[in-house]
Amino acid sequence: MAAAQGAGSSVAGPSGAPASVPGHGSTPAVAVWEWQDEFGRWRPYRGNVCSYIEQVFQASQQKGRRSGSGLVSSIPLGHADAVLAPYVIDIPSLTQFRQDTGTMRAVRRHLFPGSSAAGQGIVWEWQNDEGGWSPYEMSVCEVLEQARATNHQRVDLAPFGYNYDVDLVAQVQTNKTTRFRRSVQRRLDSPYPVTSASAPGHAGLGCSCQQCWLNGGTGPITTRSRHSVTNFPNSSATHQVSGRTTSATSAGVGFVPYNKPTLSAARSTPRLNAQSTWALPQAGGPSTGLSAPNGVSTPSLPVKMSKPSKVNQALAATLTEPEAVVRKYLEELKGTPADEDCIICMEKLASPSGYGDACESSTIKPETVGRLTNCQHSFHMLCVLAMYSNGNKDGSLQCPSCKTIYGEKTGTQPKGKMEVSTFPQSLPGHKDCGTIQIVYHISRGIQGPEHPNPGMPYTARGFPRYCYLPDNEKGRKVLELLKVAWKRRLIFTVGTSSTTGESNTVVWNEIHHKTEMDTNLSGHGYPDPNYLDNVLAELAAQGVTEDCLRK
Repeated sequence: MAAAQGAGSSVAGPSGAPASVPGHGSTPAVAVWEWQDEFGRWRPYRGNVCSYIEQVFQASQQKGRRSGSGLVSSIPLGHADAVLAPYVIDIPSLTQFRQDTGTMRAVRRHLFPGSSAAGQGIVWEWQNDEGGWSPYEMSVCEVLEQARATNHQRVDLAPFGYNYDVDLVAQVQTNKTTRFRRSVQRRLDSPYPVTSASAPGHAGLGCSCQQCWLNGGTGPITTRSRHSVTNFPNSSATHQVSGRTTSATSAGVGFVPYNKPTLSAARSTPRLNAQSTWALPQAGGPSTGLSAPNGVSTPSLPVKMSKPSKVNQALAATLTEPEAVVRKYLEELKGTPADEDCIICMEKLASPSGYGDACESSTIKPETVGRLTNCQHSFHMLCVLAMYSNGNKDGSLQCPSCKTIYGEKTGTQPKGKMEVSTFPQSLPGHKDCGTIQIVYHISRGIQGPEHPNPGMPYTARGFPRYCYLPDNEKGRKVLELLKVAWKRRLIFTVGTSSTTGESNTVVWNEIHHKTEMDTNLSGHGYPDPNYLDNVLAELAAQGVTEDCLRK
């Protein structure tokens, strides 16, 4: 993903003194770090996380001025919040990278006056479809807070690309087209950090004046559209308004060992993922009937799991021996780059691995450095061993730097069933073909050794889940790749819901689905001319490409 250039506002202040925002006198500025979600909206990190990011960023700048070296290359967010352990911010490209899935998102640093809502730690939020609260981007929070302070009852969010009115008295957001209403709330959080150094260049100014509204760059990103996945309520799920959908961004805690936990998995015997062998039924095999939304009953293709044999289990255990996997994909270097960092442990490659006290190996020494054979990125081999041993241990590696996948990546999706059917009704934007319907079935169960809390129960909210594709050449290609992703257990995972905060539950895993057939006002349906290309890119990021269909 490209850096978030031109997407926010930031202004340089004098070295060693708090930066100020032009047009606002000498008011000290506070820094708000934000990440761009799959809908093209900017979402602020919480105040304590921003404080940590800003602290590392400022320390890096000061060190760079003294020594003439560049900025720190990456900031591991697990140091600020354990829930964010899978995430690291790459400063040169202004990108957030999630190591267990390879997903990258743009990041920006946005300055606001110290007297602003951000400076006071005030955040405005809207209620999502799962009953949780999602923050507005900070520019919107500032406008809402300023309107509240001046006793205005209503705020039109059109200057920010939102088709909403907010009633501050009733604390309700209304869609101006559909008249659908959501609750909003004002919450007090930790104040955002005062900055003392310059920030990456952006286009607009960091406040809520009219000039900033027009130039702040906070509108929607037209090349990235919303396409989340429905959670249909069941007896144990939170009930939702009929026809609405929920955000489908996974926030499951991954394996990244940045905050240096005790990596007991590195000392354990090789573990086979008992749900890793998946089989598609043969052509002409039995299928079940599925009632389509238009009343047409069509045959469906169930895609479900078959049990692995003991021979396959023993073979898989041998092939996924952690040290063997590391040595398979990395070649040991004789000379070590003097000034290059290992982005896993954040130590110099010329120094021993930062995980020497947490990961034991009989054949790999803490000072051993290896280079991945294809992409040529270098790391402490013990750090790679720690990363692999604390993950899914499926025999594959993914480069933490460039996301190149080595081997066949598999996930931690619980067992379940994927049903496929077709019917003649067309999707908006695809009038020349019928529709493919996918139904995912997953039930609650007990977490396996590959999950965050082995032996504990996990919930499965909102199943079955229904998704739709156009029944044309590209739609069928996406379907076949989704079948591969399903077999590799990449569609879902067990983790923490980013919207409800519930842990130990089945969540989506960064491959987005369309869950409404029409009326794309919510962003979850059709028409959406970019969706098929976007989901193909997401599948490719998981190692699921056309090459998989040729095997």
